[in-house]
Amino acid sequence: MGVDYYKVLGVGRGATDDELKKAYRRLAMKYHPDKNPSPQADSLFKQVSEAYDVLSDSQKRAIYDQYGEDGLKAGVPPPSASSHGGAGAHGFRFNPRTAEEIFSEIFGGAGPRTPGGGGIPHGFPQFGRSPGAGEASTRTARKAPVIERQLACSLEDLYKGATKKMKIFRDVMDAAGKPMNVEEILTVEIKPGWKKGTKITFPEKGNETRNVIPADLVFIIEERAHPKFKRDGNDLIYTHKISLVEALTGCAIQLTTLDRRNLTVPVKSVISPTYEELVQGEGMPITKEPSKKGNLRIKFQIKFPTSLSMGIFSSPDGHAGISPSPSLIPRLLTDKDAWREKKKIVEAGRPAVRTTQYTIDQERPITAARNNLN
Repeated sequence: MGVDYYKVLGVGRGATDDELKKAYRRLAMKYHPDKNPSPQADSLFKQVSEAYDVLSDSQKRAIYDQYGEDGLKAGVPPPSASSHGGAGAHGFRFNPRTAEEIFSEIFGGAGPRTPGGGGIPHGFPQFGRSPGAGEASTRTARKAPVIERQLACSLEDLYKGATKKMKIFRDVMDAAGKPMNVEEILTVEIKPGWKKGTKITFPEKGNETRNVIPADLVFIIEERAHPKFKRDGNDLIYTHKISLVEALTGCAIQLTTLDRRNLTVPVKSVISPTYEELVQGEGMPITKEPSKKGNLRIKFQIKFPTSLSMGIFSSPDGHAGISPSPSLIPRLLTDKDAWREKKKIVEAGRPAVRTTQYTIDQERPITAARNNLN
């Protein structure tokens, strides 16, 4: 059957607002923990407050009169609720902290439902007064420290946006003031472009305890490592492996973006170990400017051969080429003008160097061979 709120307040089912208020004032004075040292006083005070909270609200009272406490807390129509709590789709649940708020409203005359009042009785804490105003409350609730939890997201989640459902378990106080463990599902909407360290706060979703305001629950975005892309601010970095020949003659890079598009990037420049190809607008979304994105920066990892044959640098028409030592290759790659000139000579059908061949470790003749490109 549930709790009989009318019986708790000692009034009939047809009680008026004035009768409800009068009954509440009498019982609140009797059971307030600051005046009643009895172990049962606190739970009785909360029960009286819950009864008044329900019966003084016309919508909650209508649901209670028809369906009882069980129906009220199960969540039946109408779904609207008053300022103190909730007879909506998720059901009514009385917050024990509301008991002190109601007490302050009725006796202090500052609440939204009470246009007047007789003032807080002498000896009771004066809720709502700022510290130093005369009588600091000995029951001022402190707030529990923030609870922080990591929320791991893939780079795809942060690129496209995602919805995460987080299940939590926490203690809430029942009408009798006893802790009750409940399960809740929190929804986190990940926005495109969010970065590592972004915080999402759910106010007062920590455990409820007496005289303590529940902690805020904060989720902190953590970015999982991606096998192909690395993030740098709003830019994406992609490292592509190429052969030495591709570094000299150019190549076309084919890759799949984070939103599953196929992207082809032609590279016609001579590629040195420090070269980057920039693709504008293919980076991460910019949260504050949804229509814009950062850039895609393609870096190159050149695969140098472990050994060199006499013809590894031969021109396509069969002319003999250069066989430099591996220690010289990075230096040759940075000398772009020399390679461009070599390419022009090869395309013109003339030997890139004189026909004299040099051994791999003869650095001096190699330098001479490069000079012949002029």
